Amino acid sequence: MSRKLKSDLGKSTVDKIYVRGYDLTEELIGKVSLGDVAFLELKDRLPTPQESVMFNALVVTLVEHGLTPSTIAARLTYFGAPEALQAAVAAGLLGMGDRFGGSIEQAAKTLQEAPATGDLDKIARQIVDSHKAAKHIIPGLGHPVHKPADPRTTRLFALAEENGFAGRHVRLMGLIAQHATEAYGRELPVNATGAIAAIASEMEIPWRICRGLAVMARAIGLVAHLQEEMEEPMAPEIWSRAEGEASSEMNSDRV
Repeated sequence: MSRKLKSDLGKSTVDKIYVRGYDLTEELIGKVSLGDVAFLELKDRLPTPQESVMFNALVVTLVEHGLTPSTIAARLTYFGAPEALQAAVAAGLLGMGDRFGGSIEQAAKTLQEAPATGDLDKIARQIVDSHKAAKHIIPGLGHPVHKPADPRTTRLFALAEENGFAGRHVRLMGLIAQHATEAYGRELPVNATGAIAAIASEMEIPWRICRGLAVMARAIGLVAHLQEEMEEPMAPEIWSRAEGEASSEMNSDRV
């Protein structure tokens, strides 16, 4: 006998819609923020006031990051298919790999798979040493612009302290940054993705879901980029220049 298909996320009757057991129109619309509903969807409960502050801070941090490859991909896709805004947003989300947003998942995995007990300083040193020996980048560390500290990290960790989320994962992330800076001989501060990974781990969000926080938040930013693209297009210039300069280089090779 086949298993009955079932979801606990939402259901509807003739006159009611329920989200995680809450009446959408009576209990959520106009009463609960978007961030809190996202928390509800993931955790099957509404957040405490402290969790609300912290979760909303995480996703707000991730909404906008300028002209990254994902926003450029979204703009170019919209230029090619202006009838399908959703396709352009999807194209931007598909470009969120390990360099842009995905490192949240990697950093959270590192933290959540670290020993739950024992000396944190020793654990941090072992994590750094193992990554260095394998010639792997340590996720959640370093930034090409923000040195010696990422201002987003400073703010997020301050909020974590104020709201009771500056626990073992946050401390471990800080120690990893300290040992990495020593081991590599250059400033490797905890960046925003590392801070988000640490705090999300404190909030018991599984590492496999942590990349999803970036997906949720960045979708908002991508829609804004597409609105700007409608009003002040840059995709035609990007395409024209890329094609022109690439063709020019090709022709010069033939001379």
